[in-house]
Amino acid sequence: MARVHLLATGGTIASRRTDGGLSATTPAAELLAVAGPLPGLEVTVSDLTTVPSFALTGADVRALVRDARRQLADGVDGVVVTHGTDTMEESAFLADLVHADPRPVVFTGAQRPFDAPAPDGPANLADALRVAADPAARDLGVLLAFDGLVFAARGVRKVETLRSAAFGAPGRGPVLRVTGGTVVPVGRPPRPPALPLDLDAELPRVDVVACGQGSDDALLRAAVAAGAAGVVLEAFGAGNVPPPVAAAAAELVAGGVPVLVCSRVPSGPVAPLYAGGGARLARDGALFGGDLSPWQGRLLLAAALALDPEDPARVLAGRC
Repeated sequence: MARVHLLATGGTIASRRTDGGLSATTPAAELLAVAGPLPGLEVTVSDLTTVPSFALTGADVRALVRDARRQLADGVDGVVVTHGTDTMEESAFLADLVHADPRPVVFTGAQRPFDAPAPDGPANLADALRVAADPAARDLGVLLAFDGLVFAARGVRKVETLRSAAFGAPGRGPVLRVTGGTVVPVGRPPRPPALPLDLDAELPRVDVVACGQGSDDALLRAAVAAGAAGVVLEAFGAGNVPPPVAAAAAELVAGGVPVLVCSRVPSGPVAPLYAGGGARLARDGALFGGDLSPWQGRLLLAAALALDPEDPARVLAGRC
């Protein structure tokens, strides 16, 4: 019999209606009780916290990753993490950056609360538990299971605010499907080696600066003035920014502050193509984040700065 541990952190899947709005109060044992029969699975449970994911801190997420590691060290076949959808793609990505175990850690959650007339959480949880125990999920790293599809942590993002098909991996697609309780392999993307991050230490601050038509350099300079050790530009298209932003980015890079370029477009990589835009950024030393979202790019750059503050590009090589 396969053994899986369920680690609950709150989120909509654990939320009930109150006069003040949805509140995450449902413990892991109750979540499991409504997931339906799971033949062949032995599931243990624990509660790390019960909060919405928009309230999680970096310390909370590092504690989550440490706890998942402890459960794997106890010999389970996989770990499932219930988590709010707002920042699930970030927590899963950070967990994946340091995940060196062939056994999966599977994130899941819900778009409708626990006490909704037709909650989606029970089916998502049942699927995630099956995935965590299935040999097809081994060596895929950290995964996110939602609405019958399973995505690798890298490249996944929330694509719907309220509909049940909340997540996608634009330009990549799922790695597994769950159909009638059966886990079906779809793809097996390559994974770079895990990073040796110290999960007890705070990551360096990295801020995301969005670009809009006519943006100036004020927010970019304010981020560094506020203590950012690195900056991610949420650029237009394939990696272009307004001229004042490009000029300020060049100054920051010259001063030792790395700048990572990601796109505000959901699908496709950034590339240094346009004079005055991406080509200028690349010429002046900015780094390019491939098809990572700005939010996953932020975590990757923070990890790179933690491991090699003098040359974060060395850590980024092969990961963008």
